[in-house]
Amino acid sequence: MGREDSVQLSSADLERFFEEQLSEWQLAHDNFEALRQVETRSFDAADFQVRVQFNPTRIRSTAARVDAASLGKRPCFLCPENRPEVQRALDFGPDYRILVNPYPIFREHFTVPSTVHRDQAIYGRFADMLELARCFESQTVFYNGPKCGASAPDHAHFQMVLRRVMPIEQEVATHISEAVYQREDVRVYLLRNYWRGGVLIRARSAASADSFFRTLYAEMASSAGPEEPMMNLLCWYEQGEWSICVILRRKHRPDCFFSEGADHLLVSPASVDLGGVIIMPHKEDFERITLDRIREIYEEVCWTDDAVEELVKRIK
Repeated sequence: MGREDSVQLSSADLERFFEEQLSEWQLAHDNFEALRQVETRSFDAADFQVRVQFNPTRIRSTAARVDAASLGKRPCFLCPENRPEVQRALDFGPDYRILVNPYPIFREHFTVPSTVHRDQAIYGRFADMLELARCFESQTVFYNGPKCGASAPDHAHFQMVLRRVMPIEQEVATHISEAVYQREDVRVYLLRNYWRGGVLIRARSAASADSFFRTLYAEMASSAGPEEPMMNLLCWYEQGEWSICVILRRKHRPDCFFSEGADHLLVSPASVDLGGVIIMPHKEDFERITLDRIREIYEEVCWTDDAVEELVKRIK
């Protein structure tokens, strides 16, 4: 989808749609109201913050079974024939529909599924994510890879939440290297000392950003086998420039997700978690997680800084 194909929607249109849905859909209304009672804890590392949110309604996503057998047994909740009748959609060009997410993390939360039921994949859709961010400057758009937190890996989709609700947006500027790649109007930086290895792409041209991302993707894919390289993406648009955090993954879920007893924590990191807001649906886990455990989880599932640097060197 290029700019010429997108409908002329704005953040005001999105806000209007959101309010209309909450007035019509009791479940969504109640779950968004319940966010007022959500408990949070904040942990301060040396120069960044991680918040933990106790949110029982997110158990559906955190504990979702995403193996092929389990997916085959349940109807796809992003396909129109399986959605509640009261859940309306806002068209975004011919290829996407915007939905209010009825199990929210923040006070606005949207899911943007493809109109066609196809597997979750970012290749060929990166430019669509940029267009969403450009149209809705009040939102941060994010993508969870099929083995990186997506609870519907069988249906391509993005998600959107309000800008600046995740610490990463304010912190990323203090955790980047000097530009390690620069071509025309795109610059790429390494994330440093952030416990989450990745890159920050800044660009004033969607075409330039997409071109670099395709190169990055191809380099990762060369050693990833037939599956999509594991990654989470967070994207926002401000003053004519896109910022895209690409956090590289080496693992779907940390060992504590599968452990029993004292070591068990029900946490399945996706973009929001890596953006600095860890979602925990169980109260006991929320109460006993520590900053040391958070660091262990981040470093276990994400690439190291050195590995990311080697990757970018191969691109240069």
